[in-house]
This record gives sequence, structure tokens and C-alpha cells, in this order.
Amino acid sequence: MADKTTLQYTKEHEWVLVEGSVATVGITDFAAGQLGDIVYVDLPKAGSTIAEGKVVGEIESTKSVGELFAPVNGTVVESNDAVAASPELVNSDPFGEGWLIKVEFAELPALLSFDEYTALTGE
Repeated sequence: MADKTTLQYTKEHEWVLVEGSVATVGITDFAAGQLGDIVYVDLPKAGSTIAEGKVVGEIESTKSVGELFAPVNGTVVESNDAVAASPELVNSDPFGEGWLIKVEFAELPALLSFDEYTALTGE
């Protein structure tokens, strides 16, 4: 499990773990809690080009459908097949096994710190 306090965040409730030029992306426990029991995840395929702020996937729960937004410009290098097979991982381990995509990027945009994100959510 990633340390929530060292991650970066978006206002759309994605978390970002930067390792070199690759960003691992998932949704926060706050977002997973708002969605409820997740039953289906649609993620971009490896090799897909994504653009910051654009919708790149869908997360369906028993009560609503949420969109996954790209936090960076780049190329998807991996989608989490385990989440596609077992979407409930996003609820049970959003900062670990429930990660969604890994993206190779050239430039990291301004993202929120843990403190800025918790101020946004009130959590």
C-alpha cells in the first residue's frame, strides 16, 4: 500500500505515485467510498495516449458511474488487469492492489499535496 501522505492528488480524486517518468494512478479511498461497491472498471489499454484532464476510463458501482480522468499527458504503459477481473479491489485496497493505470509522462503538471487534498475533501 502506498503512503497516502507522500502521494500527489487531483481535484477529481485520483492519486498519483511518481517513480521516475512513470505515474501510477488510482482513485482515492474518498472517491471509492462516494461511489460505493464497485462492480466494473473500464480502463485504457497499454499503448493508449492520454491527455491531462480528459476522461480515460469508467468506474461503475452499484449506485453510480464515475469517470477516471488522466492526471498527466502521456502513454499508458500498463492497466491493472487484476482490477478489471476483480473491481472490488478498488474499494478494499484503493492505494495498493486497486491501482488503475501506469502512465509514462514527459512533464508532471501541478498536482495537490496530501494536505491540499484533505482540505478539499474535508476528510
